[in-house]
Amino acid sequence: MKKIVSKLLTAIFLIVIAGISLVPIIWVVSSSFKSNSEILSAVSGFQTGLHLDNYTNAFKLAPITIFYKNSIFIAIVATILNLIICTMAAYVVVRCRFKAKPLITMLFSLGLIIPGAALIQPLYTTFTATHLYNTLTGLILVYTALGMPTTFYVMVSYIKTIPYSLEEAAYIDGCGFFRTFVQIVLPITRPAFATAGVIQFLLAWNEFQFALTLTGQTEKRTLPIALYYFKSAFASDYGAMFAATVVVIAPTIIIFIIMQKQVVAGLAAGSVKG
Repeated sequence: MKKIVSKLLTAIFLIVIAGISLVPIIWVVSSSFKSNSEILSAVSGFQTGLHLDNYTNAFKLAPITIFYKNSIFIAIVATILNLIICTMAAYVVVRCRFKAKPLITMLFSLGLIIPGAALIQPLYTTFTATHLYNTLTGLILVYTALGMPTTFYVMVSYIKTIPYSLEEAAYIDGCGFFRTFVQIVLPITRPAFATAGVIQFLLAWNEFQFALTLTGQTEKRTLPIALYYFKSAFASDYGAMFAATVVVIAPTIIIFIIMQKQVVAGLAAGSVKG
């Protein structure tokens, strides 16, 4: 009887959490097919049919295509750089003994507690002086750095779960430090790679504050800015605005659905054994 009650309560809890998570997404998607009057009157259903023209209007009213290309390029490059740097740093911190290890770990920890708003003015001044303002390179560097603390700790937690005997066997067979890392450790860390990669990609894809502050031209801006521009200039066309929102969030949802098994496996391994 206790097991049945426990399963029932678990099911109810999961249904409530799923409902809270899905209702806003369902509301946004359904609103993207409605007219302005239907959205403002909060009617259910599609009384005047599906307004697919909201999507064409979204691309006409805002330069979403340009922002899309910039977001894809920046998110992919920032994710790759972040994973390469943080995975190598995490492996060295876990496997090597040196005096500066506590200092390096503390520096990564500082990145978790410093609010992003405190970095805007220093970054703006630095980027202006180094001619990185209004460049895709500047945003890539910022997003790569912003995600480092999270990626570092995800990789540290997972690498700690890897038996050192595997690396010892590789060393006995003649592998060096770097070759052992590339051929033995990296293939095993695929779940953690997927977890950190998805988190980093979402950060770079959705970030708004730095993208708005550190860029000034339409050709250099990313997708979240499209919604800001769209809202401020064409706030009366809510159907098109919701359509633009769907276009913005769709890639992140698809990527998470594709990678969800690896993400869950990476988080579970790190939380249990890390």
